[in-house]
Amino acid sequence: MKIIVKNIIYLLFYGLIISCNSDNNIPSVKNKYQDLVKIFQDFRAIQKPSITDGVPDYSPKAMAHQKASLDNLQAQLGLIDTAGWSVSDRVEYHLVKAEMHGLEFYHMVLKPWSRDPGFYLQTQDGAGPTRAAYFYINEFPIKDEELTEARIKLIALPEVLSQAKKNLTDGAGDLAYSALHYLHYEIILYERIYKKIKEHHPELESIAAKALEAVKEYDSWLKENKSKMTAQAGVGKDNYNWWMKNVQLIPYTWDELYDIIMREDDRLLTTVAMERNRNRDLPELKPVSSRDEHAQQKIEALRHVMEFTEVESLFTIPEWIGFEEYLGGANALATGWNDAFANSYVGSGETSEWPGIRDFFHQTADREPLPEQTHEFIGHHLDHGYNRRDTRVILGAERQYAIEMIRLEGWAFWLEEMMMHAGYLDGKSARSREIVYWQAAFRTCRAVADLKMHSNEFSLQDAIDYVAECAPNGWNIPNGPHAWYEMQTNLRYVGWHMGMVIGKLAMNQLIAERIRQQGNDFTYKGFFEEYFAAGIIPMALIQWQLTGNDNEIKSLGS
Repeated sequence: MKIIVKNIIYLLFYGLIISCNSDNNIPSVKNKYQDLVKIFQDFRAIQKPSITDGVPDYSPKAMAHQKASLDNLQAQLGLIDTAGWSVSDRVEYHLVKAEMHGLEFYHMVLKPWSRDPGFYLQTQDGAGPTRAAYFYINEFPIKDEELTEARIKLIALPEVLSQAKKNLTDGAGDLAYSALHYLHYEIILYERIYKKIKEHHPELESIAAKALEAVKEYDSWLKENKSKMTAQAGVGKDNYNWWMKNVQLIPYTWDELYDIIMREDDRLLTTVAMERNRNRDLPELKPVSSRDEHAQQKIEALRHVMEFTEVESLFTIPEWIGFEEYLGGANALATGWNDAFANSYVGSGETSEWPGIRDFFHQTADREPLPEQTHEFIGHHLDHGYNRRDTRVILGAERQYAIEMIRLEGWAFWLEEMMMHAGYLDGKSARSREIVYWQAAFRTCRAVADLKMHSNEFSLQDAIDYVAECAPNGWNIPNGPHAWYEMQTNLRYVGWHMGMVIGKLAMNQLIAERIRQQGNDFTYKGFFEEYFAAGIIPMALIQWQLTGNDNEIKSLGS
């Protein structure tokens, strides 16, 4: 494997340096925290592609330059001696090291600029800043101060797609298959943009027409060239193991992760069957029948989980929690839930005919919204709020290469079941507990699909079909939007859904270790104050920060 070979070369290189007797050949060893901050800031700078007239450069020459810069920074990082540093500072050192490994993996394995046609699609987090162009679809007429930017982005798009055709020399078949699926929506998007621009900004009509034509040409080009894109999309077990160990800081191999997830799936399926046996005389939960009822239940769920966490002293809910931004502009205060607020939210921004497409998590939330709203609001929304207010240079920075994914998703997923055990469903039908287990079982389906796509046992379509077959109650639409979205994210972001399951289990491991340390002095409120203060970083680093135990980091060879 190229990454392993490269690391061996690095070790030999450093050994040669240390063995030299001449002072001129020995690089200076640094041990100041500020040296780490400087390296981190330089690392952030090299991640940004060079941009000319709005067009980011992902050419082979540009990527080779970025890789050389990364090699240099990794060498500098390797010369930092953290002896005598605080645990918190050493945690940041390993965080920077892991993120550098993330970019290394992108260059050595993923190479989306040369393997993934979807990398250049604006609806798929496209290359560089041009993806912002599609947001104008909901912002017409474009504000005067944004017209120049809109012009630049529209002019840049044909150049971005022209570059894509040159750069995609190692295209993977399944990634091309995914890109073609989403190009259908990309074309629809730019058709709408063109119509809006023609109506509101006729001076931009010609360049909007060229942008639309470029998207259509890219679709035609990809259809003509897809047969030449024969590389495997999955990274393979060895590379998966390297990514988990060196980037995600997870101490398990692909095979160990598969076994852990299957044992968790066994637990979930047997438990939900027992719940259903216990509830056999109760009526099944009925889904909501209207948009108004859906909105009202969502608001009631949020109100309930907020009050519950305060009463049970589980978390401190900050005043800045931000219901308005979470609910999409509803005018409400955290302490002022009322019918007027509910009425202001109902139907806002929702114009499609009810019920629309009801995929798996619509089906569960239409019956019991608490688990999903807890996951999204107390899980993700609270997390992001803390992160936006974190001013620390390294810990407060936006993480790269999905290094934060297992921490974010594991915590939010953990909440669904553990809040149930805490009692937040006690006043509801006992059938509500089934929803929690069904949601968890569906996530193990997606985790298995993740693993098997990257071991190249599943194609993308195999994975899409598998999660539809595996989903409880057949609630995942076969070949539907949810399956497509989640499986292509699995393929393009290694370990995404596997990480959700292992992250939930890592939460239990971390909390249990803290309980062993503190005994009867342990409180959830105290634990989560420490947990949020640690930042959005890999779980192994949070464990080290909170417990002082660095065994897991050492087991990773760091």
